[in-house]
Amino acid sequence: MEEDYIRVINITVFGVFSWGLIFIVLRRVFSKYSFDFSTRIVSALHATVAVVLATLTVQDWSCPVCPTASKSTIQQMETMAFSLSYMIYDLICSHFDQVLSIDNSVHHSISILGFVVGLCSRECGSEIVAALWIAEISTPFLNLRVILKEIGYRDTDLNLAADVCFAIIFSLARMVGGPYLVYVTISAHNPFLIKAMALGLQLVSAFWFYKILKMMRYQLTKRSNSH
Repeated sequence: MEEDYIRVINITVFGVFSWGLIFIVLRRVFSKYSFDFSTRIVSALHATVAVVLATLTVQDWSCPVCPTASKSTIQQMETMAFSLSYMIYDLICSHFDQVLSIDNSVHHSISILGFVVGLCSRECGSEIVAALWIAEISTPFLNLRVILKEIGYRDTDLNLAADVCFAIIFSLARMVGGPYLVYVTISAHNPFLIKAMALGLQLVSAFWFYKILKMMRYQLTKRSNSH
């Protein structure tokens, strides 16, 4: 048990420094682009790896969130520690940007709290990793659409394709998988904090789903008028 926690701490500490080093290298390589450009690449890298790790922790594909309210496996703890390291890095990194996002800081602080609670209690591993998968599956496409705009592909078919992919994947994950995860989490014997965070994630997802619908309507209308 103690060895598992030591491993989690090592992954977290090593991860924070590794993300920072990757960001510094990217800033040097892409120095002509903005601060946000490099953070987007790091974010996309984390999301891709996090989704793969979360997928590999699934124990029963007939019920991906099972077993519910159970003891976390070491693979689930490692996945949480991996993403915890990124959240800590990104929270620190955001304070060096010229524009500090309060929403981003609050989001990362809540995410860090959720991972710490899950790791310390070693409970609800299936639910937390499933939430991580749902939250990050659309992130690479979110970052891709911003990156494309900065490198000169704004208002192109490629940028529109990235917008559409992001909107579809986000909607399916957050508005189909999300409610299912909330139901499973709340109906199981999970701690109140975990249930509250699951419900909060879904409320935030619903808000962003509304914003995305408006964004896609604007993009399609704009494209239709231009033609």
